[in-house]
Amino acid sequence: MEMLSLEKELRENSYPGRGIVIGRSEDGKNAVAAYFIMGRSENSRNRIFVEEGEGIRTQAFDPSKLTDPSLIIYAPVRVLGNKTIVTNGDQTDTIYEGMDKQLTFEQALRSREFEPDGPNYTPRISGIMHIENGRYNYAMSILKSNNGSPDACNRFTFAYENAQAGEGHFIHTYKGDGNPLPSFEGEPKLVAIPNDIDAFTDLLWNSLNEDNKVSLFVRYIDIASGAYETRIVNKNQ
Repeated sequence: MEMLSLEKELRENSYPGRGIVIGRSEDGKNAVAAYFIMGRSENSRNRIFVEEGEGIRTQAFDPSKLTDPSLIIYAPVRVLGNKTIVTNGDQTDTIYEGMDKQLTFEQALRSREFEPDGPNYTPRISGIMHIENGRYNYAMSILKSNNGSPDACNRFTFAYENAQAGEGHFIHTYKGDGNPLPSFEGEPKLVAIPNDIDAFTDLLWNSLNEDNKVSLFVRYIDIASGAYETRIVNKNQ
């Protein structure tokens, strides 16, 4: 698979929607995750990321302007032991609770499907990172409508064993802007992951469309120790 420029992918797409990047730093030392949200409506743009325990939660920047919290207020990141869960909706909780009961990542998501926001039927995208005994594996999932029809849910899981240094995968909700919004298609995109968390954070934030970007989360987890560093950038300050 050709390695794509993450900067180019973002700069040339005004509305990828919500996106997850998971991979391993170039020096092999860190497991890396990033999650961003974008918005076209006032309700979607009225958000910030805040830390909650070892994870994060979305929160209304101006509570008086919050009209419908159902699909925009959730915990995108939660940590369960040596597993870090990253998703674009409240399926974070579904995965957390399922895996806590010994279900697999894929099994936990069987009870969920795309978002009920017709005519877009936004895909649910999810990622799981697993670090154990110096080994690092991750997987990504997308649950999407059947070519825009809500009558069927198409389920895809992509698993990456023994994650390779300098490589990551990028999945997002929409191919681009449109009405209705066209769902992401194909495998997660192969992208490069640098060593420096601040350089990676800057690359992502500066490449996202200025009008539509809302918030960004980046985490680097030391594979040897489990210690992590987090960066959060919110357009609403």
